[in-house]
Amino acid sequence: METTGIVRRRTAERRRDTLERLVTERDVWVSTAHPDHGPHQVPLWFLWDGRAAWMCTSATSVTARNVREEPRVRLSLPDTFDVVLLQGEAECFPDQEVPGGAAEAFAGKFGWDPRVEEGSFLYVRVVPRTVRAWRGEPELRGRVIMRDGKWLE
Repeated sequence: METTGIVRRRTAERRRDTLERLVTERDVWVSTAHPDHGPHQVPLWFLWDGRAAWMCTSATSVTARNVREEPRVRLSLPDTFDVVLLQGEAECFPDQEVPGGAAEAFAGKFGWDPRVEEGSFLYVRVVPRTVRAWRGEPELRGRVIMRDGKWLE
């Protein structure tokens, strides 16, 4: 791996950069698992509300089935050099029971409102318990920037 020129960021810088990316990024990889069917990974649009990531998927999707059975999930932003991984538990909201503010913000970001579509959709909210962030090998040490739901200094 080429690491020339990488300047190791302090934890506060990593947190700032991570929060900025969570607000501006559109896609997140969602990794789920089912006790009988094993792991599943899919990219979804997401909204960061300042505390949690909100995604939406068909209520009959593998992702929806998995988070109902096993709520522990991992989310990752789609850059393999500027890595951001979030772990937490999924909380599920059928499209007609999702909090209005979250649904409106999601629709505003993407120009798509699942609540008015045919078929049922499931909103998935993940409040991270652990966040890891690093850019290349020089930042592997100290990559945990949130532990037990608290940002580290």
